[in-house]
Amino acid sequence: MGRLLLIALLLVAGCSAAPEAEKSSGPVFSGTVAEGSTVDKIRKRGVLKIGGSQDAPLLSQLDPVSGRLTGFDAELGRLLAQYILGSPKTELVTATSETREPLLGNGTVDVILQTYTITPARKERVAFAGPYYQSGQAIAVRKGSAGISKPEDLAGKTVIAGANTPAIAAIREAAPTAKIVEFSSDPECVTALKQSRGDAYVQDQAILVADASKDSELQLVGEPFTVDPYGIGIKHGDEEFTKFVNDWLREIQKTGLWQDAWKKSIGTVVRGDAPAPPAITP
Repeated sequence: MGRLLLIALLLVAGCSAAPEAEKSSGPVFSGTVAEGSTVDKIRKRGVLKIGGSQDAPLLSQLDPVSGRLTGFDAELGRLLAQYILGSPKTELVTATSETREPLLGNGTVDVILQTYTITPARKERVAFAGPYYQSGQAIAVRKGSAGISKPEDLAGKTVIAGANTPAIAAIREAAPTAKIVEFSSDPECVTALKQSRGDAYVQDQAILVADASKDSELQLVGEPFTVDPYGIGIKHGDEEFTKFVNDWLREIQKTGLWQDAWKKSIGTVVRGDAPAPPAITP
């Protein structure tokens, strides 16, 4: 069966993407691994199973030609596999908001890497390493626009937001005099911005990054101005593996690999230097 046909069948069926391996210069864990631990099981299997997405631009997207996952989450997944296995061999299992926790709970995947926001309610069901990235409400403007570079600049402006989204409260808090225009979906908001029906569009940065990667008329300005920490989901109660992944996160932050992954993905759309990685919660 041809490689392109195989990839197409995987996408249609919603199955796992084929194991992926390539050269990597990331660190490799050299310490002792306890028999029967999660790391030991991954090593014996020979592949890190990740619950995530195949269709999130700049985060985790499957290239239909090469069959390679690209994006920030995808690169971190390969670095974690490299740390555990000495080879960046990963296998993606497509996850949704409804299936993430069952996939962890029944052992189908080892981790979830999928813009998984850490919340108190989720921490009762899932262990989280990280946060590995901090998103939140951010601002998009038409490319070449001037005058808006921070939330306070929205004052007195017409600002587009999705109906019933956290953006509305965030705008009111940051710029009480802004006029908010609501639309029911992200595509409608993007269209409205391009049609100059508003001066800016406020939405979660991860969504705006995906929008801007597909539409050259959009430009993100500044950093998120609310806090939305993304964690790496781990089976609830697995404190040993959670600590292991946190130690790995600190290592790639210290060596600059985290920043390199950001620059090659999200940083191709978001202007400026790589942000400081979020502080990891013990």
